[in-house]
Formats: sequence, C-alpha cells, structure tokens
Amino acid sequence: MLPVITATTYLTALREGGSLPGLVEADDSGTYVVKFTGAGQGTKALVAEIVVGELGRRLGIAIPEMAVIEIDPELGRREPDEEVQDLIKASTGINLAIDFLPGSVGYDRSFELDRADIAPIIWLDAYVANVDRSARNTNLLIWHKTLWAIDHGACLRFHHAWGSPESFANGPYNYGDHVLGARADPRSVHDRLSGLVDAALLEEVLQLVPDQWLLPDPTRPDPKAPPDAAAARDAYRAYLLARLEAAEKWLP
Repeated sequence: MLPVITATTYLTALREGGSLPGLVEADDSGTYVVKFTGAGQGTKALVAEIVVGELGRRLGIAIPEMAVIEIDPELGRREPDEEVQDLIKASTGINLAIDFLPGSVGYDRSFELDRADIAPIIWLDAYVANVDRSARNTNLLIWHKTLWAIDHGACLRFHHAWGSPESFANGPYNYGDHVLGARADPRSVHDRLSGLVDAALLEEVLQLVPDQWLLPDPTRPDPKAPPDAAAARDAYRAYLLARLEAAEKWLP
C-alpha cells in the first residue's frame, strides 16, 4: 500500500479542475494536493490516478509521489465555503494525496523540451487511453526544469462501463488532440517501455490501490469471480495486458 499520512490543515481549494481538490498539510510536514473520495468523479478516478501514476513512475516518467491521507471531518470546520465543508465531510476516511510541487508552472508550447522526456509521456497516455492531455488542459508542469505529468483520473475509461478487454485493447488513440502529439514519436520508445510492462509490474502497481476503492461492480466481466478486490485487480491487469498486446492498434 502507499504510505499513510494524516491531514492536519486544509489550506485552500484548487478550482482549476472539476473535482475541487484541496491543498492540505499533513503530519509528515509535507504539503499535498488531495483528491477527495467524496468528489463527483468518485473512487474510480483515484484508482486511475494510482495505477497510471505509479506505472508511469516505474517507467521513468516524472510524476509526483502519492500517499493515502486520512481525513477527519473536523478538517473543514474553519473553511467558510460550504461546498468545501460538504466535500470534506463526504470524504471522511482515506483519500489520495499527491505531492505538491511548489513554484511549478503550467506547460505551454513555448517551452523547449527534450524528445526523450516527451515520447514516454505520449506512449503512456496512448497505452492507458488518457483523454485529458490537450492544449486546453495540458496536465503538465515544469518544475526544476523538468517536465512533470499530473492528473491521470481520466484514464482507464473501461472501468466506467466495463466491456470486453478486446474493445479497450483495440481502441485507437487521438494523437491529434494530445498537446505533445506532434513533438515526439511514441514508437521510438515502445520497445523499451513495453518490455518493462508485464503481469508482475502491473500487479505491483495494482496492490497499491486500497481494497475499499475496488468496490464490487456488477458490470465487471467474469461474474463468476468473487466480487472482491483481488477479482478487481485481476480484471484491471487483464485489460492492460490485452491493450499492450494490441499495441499496433493504438500506436501512430
């Protein structure tokens, strides 16, 4: 499991996204962007954040470290915004904390970047079907002269409406809408990155997801399987391995 910390101070809401994440201090003296379980996107967005973020980190992509953070409803008692108060109360228990990068700036196309840093991000986004890395919303930061990828909750679209693994595996990717799509070729890193992704690596990453976020889902395939976290991890692994096998369907 990810490190477990406890929220001590709610600092401010971050209103750039629709899920209303918050900037929070924790008992390890760190500052984190917290994605709340009570937000409209629910726990599946947090599952995608962990699976894709931790997979990307193991592939050498700069992605902020994550932790599980305990939230007490009293955390929002002094917050004047009722929407934030309600969100914190609805998120009592464990939530997702993402390391805050102080002083970082949002990426735009004026930055000069090394293709060696760009290609792996494009490859990962195509692999996990990330629809949220456009010029409208890059979800990329520049911090200490390094390109950092953030916000992966919109990936793994299959777990919102489980179909067959083949349907997800064979789905093409829209490189034309990707903010970096014209700046590097993901084929240039495919052999190296795909060689790192196997059942063991995916299992390692999936084990980081808290069991309670892998809720029983009657729409998930293989209804004979026990409706527990282990069955959910098996399903995620099967879908991701199937997409890797069908790489020619989504590589440019």
